[in-house]
Amino acid sequence: MTPRLRVFEDTLSNGARLLLGIALPRMIFVVHGAAALDAKTLADGEAWYGAGPAELVAGDVGVTCWRFEFCGEGAALPQLGAGVISQQKLSAELNTLPAGDLLLRGDSVAFPPGGCALQHTHQGPGIRILLEGGIRIDTHGRSTSYGPGGAWYETGPDPVFAQAAADRPSRFIRVMILPRGLLGKSSIKYVREEDVAKPKVQQYKGFVDVPVEMPEH
Repeated sequence: MTPRLRVFEDTLSNGARLLLGIALPRMIFVVHGAAALDAKTLADGEAWYGAGPAELVAGDVGVTCWRFEFCGEGAALPQLGAGVISQQKLSAELNTLPAGDLLLRGDSVAFPPGGCALQHTHQGPGIRILLEGGIRIDTHGRSTSYGPGGAWYETGPDPVFAQAAADRPSRFIRVMILPRGLLGKSSIKYVREEDVAKPKVQQYKGFVDVPVEMPEH
């Protein structure tokens, strides 16, 4: 079984409920609105992590959130009740998963107008979704531009260059599966030695940094 990382956009009307009955490592990020998870209330820009069954309950104004899950290939999808729309944005086989004990990291990366991330790699695979602004990702000899809501997968070891929009701030939400030895440490490696000491403009905000096991589902 090749593990997968997948992400859904869940939109719930006020009071609607989404039962996540299967135990999976998952991070939920609130894009807009309000919701409750395990008695914790979440608002715009906040995130929740859990590895067991959970229930997402929309607040009085409803909610749209991004649900990242570390799972097996055949993991079941939740049943959708009234007032719930769920769309899979991306699902990726983790063929470059690091050996040994694993770590799930969820964070955000923000750029000022015109900022960039010099050519780099990471020590594990992950999915990103652009929250605001615009970004161009150069990898595998191709350039792809994303607007808000655009999702992409990075293998980790394949070099990537990221160029943010010139006229506005940009920020993306990211979940990666990394070696557990990186708990609390950066996963980035710059391809060119001369880039290591150059000033970096990207800013990070951590949500989750937690050991995980290989998924059973």
